[in-house]
Amino acid sequence: MQRTTETDRKSAPALRNPWVLGWIGLVVTVLAVNLIMVYLAIATNPGLVNPDYYERGQDYERTLISRRARDPNWTMQADVPRPLRVGEPQSIRFFLVDKSGQPVDPDAVTFFAYRPSDAARDFSSSMWREGTGRYVVEATFPLVGVWDLLIAARTGEDEYSVGERVSVVAR
Repeated sequence: MQRTTETDRKSAPALRNPWVLGWIGLVVTVLAVNLIMVYLAIATNPGLVNPDYYERGQDYERTLISRRARDPNWTMQADVPRPLRVGEPQSIRFFLVDKSGQPVDPDAVTFFAYRPSDAARDFSSSMWREGTGRYVVEATFPLVGVWDLLIAARTGEDEYSVGERVSVVAR
């Protein structure tokens, strides 16, 4: 029978120990996942940052106060059909009334569709006047997924908008 001495135990390499191998494997896995995530963040950046964000934010409070002072108290409502289907043209309507309930006709009404994950897929279109205070646009969404809709009514220099997040489904 062979006896193991204290020096024999100390001379055994640490890399043969399963606990040491497990910890090394865990550290290597975490580093590899982090490197993959950094690569994906750089390679798939949609570039959804506004190029003049600093200039737009500098006078935000002053703009907000002056806009509130000129607010006409319109009630704006978007009528978006459910479900929206990819590749199918669908009518999106917009209704606009003043504080006394009378229809309002602004100078221009524009429909914007923003894709949160890909700015290259964003599109906009002018809305047609269907009647006093009623506007419509035919929109066809090219991709399945989440879209942010914004309808903006412009009167002179002022613009008022209503937004909504929708989901576009497959046919």
